Amino acid sequence: QAQLVESGGGLAQPGGSLRLSCVTRGIVFRALTLGWYRQVPGGQREMVATIHSHGFTNYTDSVKGRFTISRDNPKNTVYLQMDSLKVDDTAVYYCYVNVFRDYWGQGTQVTVSS
Repeated sequence: QAQLVESGGGLAQPGGSLRLSCVTRGIVFRALTLGWYRQVPGGQREMVATIHSHGFTNYTDSVKGRFTISRDNPKNTVYLQMDSLKVDDTAVYYCYVNVFRDYWGQGTQVTVSS
């Protein structure tokens, strides 16, 4: 049974930065693709970024050049560095992995406001 625990959300001003962390347990972390998704109230959950076991990354267009996903295999942790934040980045952010089924973290709120 996989467990994913996010942290690092909070309030930031437009143009500011936040770093999200997701610690995982119960999975062969180094062999898996992990992702960050986000969801606003009333909206669908959307992919923000993914990182392959070999380090290949993929981003949704709206965050390219501003967000960076990375992983630390010995720590079983995936990160999302968010820079140049915009009000539209406000959402609940979720860590994700698929191991025969989808696993999600509990989510962490990111609010971008002046």
